Amino acid sequence: MTNSLQQILTTWTQAGIAVLIALTLLWLLSLRLRDASIIDVFWGFGFVLCNWVTLILIDNEIHPRQWLVHGLVTLWGLRLSIHLLIRNTGKGEDSRYKRWREQGGPRWWLKSAYRIYAFQGVILLVVAAPLILVNSEARQSDLGWLDLFGAGVWLTGFLIEVIADQQLTLFISSKNTADDTLEGEVLDTGLWHYSVHPNYFGDALQWWGIWLIALSVPLGYLSIIGPLLMTLVFMGISNGVLERSLSKRRPGYANYLKRTSHFIPWPPGRPPWALWGSE
Repeated sequence: MTNSLQQILTTWTQAGIAVLIALTLLWLLSLRLRDASIIDVFWGFGFVLCNWVTLILIDNEIHPRQWLVHGLVTLWGLRLSIHLLIRNTGKGEDSRYKRWREQGGPRWWLKSAYRIYAFQGVILLVVAAPLILVNSEARQSDLGWLDLFGAGVWLTGFLIEVIADQQLTLFISSKNTADDTLEGEVLDTGLWHYSVHPNYFGDALQWWGIWLIALSVPLGYLSIIGPLLMTLVFMGISNGVLERSLSKRRPGYANYLKRTSHFIPWPPGRPPWALWGSE
């Protein structure tokens, strides 16, 4: 048990150093570009980086379970980063970060280092717990039903996120305008008819799938902190900030929030357990 904990800490440290270097370089680039929102594009790739680094540094032969997690995380992370890169290119700094810059004063350049980059780096390393534990374990059992079930849950979340992102992209394109100028417009069809944030739900579901795979390694159950934190961030911080902003700019959005589940897809009418989110 002690050896397992020691190896987990070693693997986490390796991932942490890689993320620290990458985020420091990204922060310096954001100062030159005057665009702190470039970290959004890095988010998915950050997990890919964690996984690649810890997989490359494995002393023993790479196990099929580690290859499985490697494939899932790489596909998810690269797809998300490429999607955000295409969506954000040429649009300048995101409006949220612009407000923070205005409120940050002359020392915003320094505040952005810990308020945005260090903060998101810590969240990234905690959410990455399932892949860290899988890549830190040398003695692994053969792939079993739990791995297949976890991969199935991941695939479900992946399809939900991809479809939701595509529906949002088509919605914005159909209006022939930028997302921030869709005054009064509300996307309430497709997956967005059943959830205010189906893309976030799909994202979180993928990490629950990876956690199920991690249950097959010693101490894997402890990595529940990863998908749990990701889910809480989406249900709380991300949803609250985004919903308050959209409610101010789009009159119909407040009514949309009242009748639609804020996270888990559900027929309109707001189930009793969907109590989070702004009203």
